[in-house]
Amino acid sequence: MFPSPKLITKPITYLKDEEITLLLDTIKTGDGLTKHQQAFSDKQKTRDMAMIYLMLSTGIRISECVGLDIQDIDWEENSILVVRKGRKYSNIYSDETAAELLGAYMEEREEMELESDNNALFISRNGTRITPRSVQRLVKKYASVAVQSKHITPHKLRSTYGTNLYRETGDIYLVAEVLGHNDVNTTRKHYAALDEDRKRMAAKAVSLRKE
Repeated sequence: MFPSPKLITKPITYLKDEEITLLLDTIKTGDGLTKHQQAFSDKQKTRDMAMIYLMLSTGIRISECVGLDIQDIDWEENSILVVRKGRKYSNIYSDETAAELLGAYMEEREEMELESDNNALFISRNGTRITPRSVQRLVKKYASVAVQSKHITPHKLRSTYGTNLYRETGDIYLVAEVLGHNDVNTTRKHYAALDEDRKRMAAKAVSLRKE
């Protein structure tokens, strides 16, 4: 009997489809939040929904998300210009739902009393660009109610998108490009567990004829 090899990487944490639904429903309804939390969420849920859905549906980093300016959005193409690590620029594409949620948020943003030179897309309740720490807190607030069995952070939203994209396409190079990884081996390392799943599927996909 041969000993099992040690796992080099541990499986990544990501949200399943039903957990994504629970998370978004929590943002929308506020069910499960404390009265104090719900008071703040009622004022910011349009922004929170747009921001969290955008991260879930594009895989952008938290730094890329908070760094977005209004002019980075191309409404006709449903594309967003993000600044990657190393000050590299890249266009990412969003779906119609993201565009609708961003549009609803922009209507609210236009009613805010902001400085004329404030071009930040996502605004805090103080009227300034939202910070990564604030995004971490609000993701934790909603996720701790919706998905209590997992520790969900903004990076786990990114992992969720990467996981879904890889499962749908099987193209590790596309995943690396969309996520903004400079080295595809970084992507392979993160999604090694999914590669093992694909290998298991391959073993079952081909049946040799028994004599």
